Amino acid sequence: MGFQPSRRALLKLAGSSAAGAGILGLGGCATSVSQPIVGGDFDWNEDARAIRKRIVAPTFPSLHVRITDYGAQAGSDNDSTQAIASAIKDVASKGGGTVEVPAGEFYTGPVHLKSNINFHIAKDAVLHFIPEPQRYKPYVFTRWEGTELMGYSPLIYAFEETNVAITGEGTLEGGGSVDNWWPWKGKWKDATWGDHPVANQKYTRDVLRQMAEDEVPVSERTFEENYLRPPFIQPYRCENVLISGVTIRNSPFWLVNPVLCTNVTVRDIYCHSYGPNSDGCDPEACTDVLIENCTFDTGDDCIAIKSGRNADGRRVGKACENILINNCTMEAGHGGVVIGSEISGGVRNLYAQNCEMSSPDLDRAIRIKTNSIRGGHLKNLNYRQFRVGQVKDAVVINFYYEEGDVGNFTPKLEDITIENLYVQHAQRAFVLRGYDHTPITGVSLKNLIFQKVDKKSVIENIDNISQQNIRVNGKTVELPDV
Repeated sequence: MGFQPSRRALLKLAGSSAAGAGILGLGGCATSVSQPIVGGDFDWNEDARAIRKRIVAPTFPSLHVRITDYGAQAGSDNDSTQAIASAIKDVASKGGGTVEVPAGEFYTGPVHLKSNINFHIAKDAVLHFIPEPQRYKPYVFTRWEGTELMGYSPLIYAFEETNVAITGEGTLEGGGSVDNWWPWKGKWKDATWGDHPVANQKYTRDVLRQMAEDEVPVSERTFEENYLRPPFIQPYRCENVLISGVTIRNSPFWLVNPVLCTNVTVRDIYCHSYGPNSDGCDPEACTDVLIENCTFDTGDDCIAIKSGRNADGRRVGKACENILINNCTMEAGHGGVVIGSEISGGVRNLYAQNCEMSSPDLDRAIRIKTNSIRGGHLKNLNYRQFRVGQVKDAVVINFYYEEGDVGNFTPKLEDITIENLYVQHAQRAFVLRGYDHTPITGVSLKNLIFQKVDKKSVIENIDNISQQNIRVNGKTVELPDV
């Protein structure tokens, strides 16, 4: 018998509340999503089990202080930036420990973590990041959409540190809104802002990308007029990173963006941000990453695996590898589990399992996006046990993303496996767009059930796709006749 959805596969009705709705079973009963389904330890794959065993969250000395011990005061009239910095510096000088934001509403500029610091946001605490760009200077070594530069400090940043964490049950509030940060995107959806002649990211972005193509040193990639919004959380070249428990809201840009890090755990976080480029979790050129038990309700991709853009990604030359995704929930977003589009360094060894996703605002479930400018060698990507309620396009592999086929770096796919995927309702089951000179190959599809599909799939230039038990609208089908 083919794949049958379990009771935990039960999916949310279209349009139901993201925060409070239950997951509906095929029998119409509500059930909890708090317990992981089978295979939580990746018992189906030896390599994935080895990766999971290697990934160990950091621990910290017993020293524990509160930012109020260093002068922080709750309330929007009080700036806690210096108090937080003093607490982190003091605890780090004593060998490390926990710096706690206690219950209450606190306001701050950027927070820079040091080695052996657990930055803890307590239950009923809200840490607001003041949306004034000048506070996020002096510039730091950072990445923006896969290109390195000296740019605004991320809201929470660590550079070349070891053993850093952001934990707790509280909330991190980024301050992104129609009035702050987000308008730098330029014209976007039905937003009230338009293309500002100065305060628009494209005027900085285009110059930065050309600098990268011209191999300008990163130290010289700096701008007096900079309109590139900072990410919320960005540990950069760090080892042993933990982000756990917190709610992250209204980010200026990407929410969680570890770059060139090793041994990263992202667990039990809730990402809620509907702004432009509000990706949930984007590990970029990292090694050994676990993303588990998280909920994403975002304005862009929920999880996107990245490794640098174009010439800059190839210059750094670091793949994103050994990525585990387990038991996550995706609601609104451009894509559920995504590869790309800044993927020039390649990606290998992705194991994603036990994810549930559903929303009328979820554009894609599984998505690979690149082109012949970005390129990328994508190898050993594995997806299994996905349950999808409502989605527009279920499985998307697109070699024509944005720029199309105008470059010299043809993407390469190798050993891509999708199995045990159940989709309740999709507009299209597949969008697969390869090149005529380089079709999509290296893909294996097994036990994919699409209960209801409205439109015919878009399938262009595929070759040697392994297929077993694909069912659409109650019928067994084969690509390209879907």
